[in-house]
Amino acid sequence: MVADGVCRGGFSARPSLFASSSPAQPPAPPTETASTSVTDTVDGSHHLKVSGYSLLKGMGIGKYTTSDTFSVGGYDWAIYFYPDGKSTEDAATYVSLFIALASEGADVRALFELTLLDQSGRERHKVHSHFGRRLESGPYTLKYRGSMWGYKRFFKRTALETSDYLKDDCLLVNCTVGVVRSHTEAPRTYNIPVPPSDIAHHFGRLLETGEGADVSFEVDGEIFSAHKLVLAARSPVFMAQLFGPMKDRNMHCIKVEDMEAPVFKALLYYIYWDTVPDMEELAGLNTKYASTLVAQHLLAAADRYALDRLKLQCEVKLCEDVAINTVATTLALAEQHHCFQLKSVCLKFVALPANLRAVMQTEGFDYLKLSCPSVLSELLEYVARIQENSVISSVYADDALDGSDTNGRRVKPRI
Repeated sequence: MVADGVCRGGFSARPSLFASSSPAQPPAPPTETASTSVTDTVDGSHHLKVSGYSLLKGMGIGKYTTSDTFSVGGYDWAIYFYPDGKSTEDAATYVSLFIALASEGADVRALFELTLLDQSGRERHKVHSHFGRRLESGPYTLKYRGSMWGYKRFFKRTALETSDYLKDDCLLVNCTVGVVRSHTEAPRTYNIPVPPSDIAHHFGRLLETGEGADVSFEVDGEIFSAHKLVLAARSPVFMAQLFGPMKDRNMHCIKVEDMEAPVFKALLYYIYWDTVPDMEELAGLNTKYASTLVAQHLLAAADRYALDRLKLQCEVKLCEDVAINTVATTLALAEQHHCFQLKSVCLKFVALPANLRAVMQTEGFDYLKLSCPSVLSELLEYVARIQENSVISSVYADDALDGSDTNGRRVKPRI
């Protein structure tokens, strides 16, 4: 009993070893977080042309022709057209049109739109759509592969066959599918800026310093150092020349013929820096003519070493800088290196009446006649086409001034 009393008395009188002498801290405020549940659709469309409609008639109720399968939202779909209808109870009075799930899936929720196109140009299309309107029961759910949505009585056959929807025995159908998807978005708790790639800068520095260079090129008396692996990675021609079975024997210094030193320097610059150098700076002259000349030579070099992107960039530059004194040589270059858009731009420029005579007096035109005589016949076609359009325009202009329409009838002016 005493022990019990002492124990109680001693425990109650003695302070706790873990008691804090400081005042109690207020509770921390509750943590607040947020997220957003987003539901939207992944949309895609397919265009079906039903050709030979009259031959499909009579194939039988429930028989169909289909579109190719197409993918939207991670699922495959197909359009089913029933020329004699899908249901026996309609006795082939209507055509039926459906969209079906063509891949494995369960409870795929989607919106659909089936459109029969008006081919008269008046755009009075027949549209059945879930899009752009409120759906009381929500999107349509397809339970399994082969599940369909559509209309057994899409269009009455007799009305369809006398309508503008049928033209040249063809029907045009558009189908849009919107697969419903949901995901949760939460605010990012980090902000780590990632700088853009600077790999071109590192390769460019290799070219500038020459560190680790293992091959040299002699071009028009100048020596250029480079790295075989870099050149081979960028150009299949360099790959064959440096590592192929027919590689050059003299790897110490390869001589490059028929190319000027500034052009080869620009070629190396592009290979390492992946950008086109300043054309005027390369030419040493601040003139359009000089930069065009460099672009012409660089295009030929790009084609020679199969640097297709550089070739296209030079083609764009030459299209922008077409001029009287350079267009003929550019046209010859376009023909020789298969630059079809550049060739077309040059032909149209030269064929203009205001330019033709002046271009024919340039030295470049003499070179064009000697190097690419077949281009002259194409040029004549362009000239003839322009003259023909000019004559037609003048006829219409005369008619308009005469107060007549294009059929020669007098037109009473409206006040």
